Amino acid sequence: MKITVETPIDGEDEIIIRCNELDEELMNLISTIGQWRRRITGYKDKAIVQLVPADIYYFESVDNKVFAYCEKDVFEVKEKLYELESAYKNTDFQRISKSVIANISFIEAVIPILGARLEAKLKNGERVIISRQYVPELKKKLGIKER
Repeated sequence: MKITVETPIDGEDEIIIRCNELDEELMNLISTIGQWRRRITGYKDKAIVQLVPADIYYFESVDNKVFAYCEKDVFEVKEKLYELESAYKNTDFQRISKSVIANISFIEAVIPILGARLEAKLKNGERVIISRQYVPELKKKLGIKER
């Protein structure tokens, strides 16, 4: 695949894709580009903030509320976890437990723990548990091969 980046003198940014075949990998790329431009409204105290998905480490559902965890801040979001999972399908967001969707680009390491589960250490030092039912799909997405 050849990638060319040009900086236009004026006008808006434009992405042109030329391909012989529009395969699944290319469709995932197109979906990812569109989803990463979308903003998520976050609420903290009395502030309303527009969050960039690329800055979100993970989403967690707690007591019927969903929170977006960034490097240092936590924001409540109005979307349900299943809505976020659907909206960010084919991106770096991956369901890792019943209550958590993680941005795998922030996973620094995965550590096996009891019960066939894993613990993900994130780049900001936080740790989240990966339920055993979600381990195979996460390993596949991360490119982890079994020994």
